[in-house]
Amino acid sequence: MISSAPNAQPILVGVVRPAVTVVLLTLLFGTPLVAAPELQLDKLVLPEGFSISIYATGVANARSLARSPTGVVFIGTQGAGKLYAVVDGDGDGQAEQVFTIAEGLNMPNGVAWRDGALYVAEVNRILRFDDLEDHLSDPPEPVVLIDSLPTERHHGWKFIRFGPDGRLYVPVGAPCNICDVADPYAAILSMKPDGSDLQVFARGVRNTVGFDWHPETGELWFTENGRDMMGDDVPPDELNHAPEAGLHFGYPFCHGNGIEDPEKAEPGGCDAQRPPAQELAPHSAAVGMRFYTGSSLPESYHQQILIAEHGSWNRRDKSGYRLTVVRVDDSGETSYEPFVEGWLQGKSAWGRPVDLLVLPDGSLLVSDDRQGVIYRLAYSGS
Repeated sequence: MISSAPNAQPILVGVVRPAVTVVLLTLLFGTPLVAAPELQLDKLVLPEGFSISIYATGVANARSLARSPTGVVFIGTQGAGKLYAVVDGDGDGQAEQVFTIAEGLNMPNGVAWRDGALYVAEVNRILRFDDLEDHLSDPPEPVVLIDSLPTERHHGWKFIRFGPDGRLYVPVGAPCNICDVADPYAAILSMKPDGSDLQVFARGVRNTVGFDWHPETGELWFTENGRDMMGDDVPPDELNHAPEAGLHFGYPFCHGNGIEDPEKAEPGGCDAQRPPAQELAPHSAAVGMRFYTGSSLPESYHQQILIAEHGSWNRRDKSGYRLTVVRVDDSGETSYEPFVEGWLQGKSAWGRPVDLLVLPDGSLLVSDDRQGVIYRLAYSGS
């Protein structure tokens, strides 16, 4: 049941204390609530000339980000079942108000903004909140655009975004670790903004929770989480490039660059699939990604891909818990390197980055679902 919080009151953020503890759900649904460790911004390793600060607190389980033209940032969650809106009214790089837009939703991870409305992805439904910017304290009931998507919660949380073609892109993950499933599973779908004309854009995608379109070519790129239980170092997570509709990206038959699945391999199966544009760290849980379209970061970041690696859950030596950058040159060759590290300290992680958003001033917002905060990453020069 949805609660639209008709009398929702803003939470005044004010001064952020260096130690913040919030209550949240972990990635594994059904896990008891636990307390997040204290913020340790001083442990983050940034490139020279960069700084990081807290943009907003009070957003437990903060995951996907979307921004309206007036500057309201909307935040989806997974285990918390809530939608938030945060407002930086004076433009000082720190939100003063946090609104709870709705609660009691079914894993409302994905959020997207278009033409004055917020689109929200639950596990099996896409909702639309109309005229929301003017009603943050008294949000309207949502319009249900589609409610026929699969109901499985395993890889059921969704990232959504509008493409350059004006269609809403909606992934449906595989309802398993490894299984051979038919449409619409293990695919990226697209539909018209009113929920009609549902189509399959790409197949063989185990689970993507982040994608973006190249700012010049308009071609889709997306992260993909590799399967589990093949070992600590196999297979890699992936960054994939889909220049056209109808491509198959390998799952469940093969992974990475030609790694045949021990359970589902088919003769010559990898030859028929599109390989990743870049292999990513194994089990790093690469999720949110954005092409950097601002201008305030150094030239080497312009139109390059920034990725949030949420962090491994079943690897003996943890991987991920960081931001990385994939650079793509004019010939299509890629490179992959760390961007911001330090959420992982030894064998313990105090934060888990999820999604990124480029602000008009060129700075970046980064969500952290373990801490329940939004960071602001900025460059002021060396």
